[in-house]
Amino acid sequence: MSDLTHHPVQHDLAPGEEEIHSVGERIVGYVVGLGLALLLTATSFFIAGTNLVWQPSIPIAIIVLAIAQMGVHLVFFLHITTGPDNTNNVLALAFGLLIVFLVVGGSVWIMSHLNENMPAMDQIMRMQ
Repeated sequence: MSDLTHHPVQHDLAPGEEEIHSVGERIVGYVVGLGLALLLTATSFFIAGTNLVWQPSIPIAIIVLAIAQMGVHLVFFLHITTGPDNTNNVLALAFGLLIVFLVVGGSVWIMSHLNENMPAMDQIMRMQ
């Protein structure tokens, strides 16, 4: 007899295929994600409403907690991972973020230029 143990053969997955997980594993993943999301939300509300944190650091702490919560949602609920089968999902997410930043950044840019180039309301009233 050989001393090799019998392990199930691990096979590669094609892009778009998902590994088969039991219902229990999926529920545990969702419950862990929900717990982390609730913990991060409660921490954000606690930081915003308490005097225990240095006041100028509150916006930075809330931004950090918001980014952490986005990460929790991406991993636990949207199942975005670094695996080779998620390349299309990551590219679609990156493209969506690019479009959002272009629209928001372009709107802010246009509004700031309009603010600089438009006369103030009191000047308009004096011209009439």
